[in-house]
Amino acid sequence: MALLITDDCINCDMCPSECPNEAISMGAEIYQIDPSRCTECVGHYDEPSCVAVCPIECIEPDPAHKESLDALADKFAAMYA
Repeated sequence: MALLITDDCINCDMCPSECPNEAISMGAEIYQIDPSRCTECVGHYDEPSCVAVCPIECIEPDPAHKESLDALADKFAAMYA
């Protein structure tokens, strides 16, 4: 499933540069994750890099975009084909 940045985000600027899929950008008030580009770092790392660097742990699974590990791997393959 894609990830979601909650309203607890403090705009620390850590996550955008860590995202290998360039899925994180500034929204109206806080950073946001594009679910069409988020693979939870499947194909790149063992864990989501944005979650690893977030100092306040405000990045969580997005219940509106549930995807299996296989679906995330397929999305990665399609983006980098």
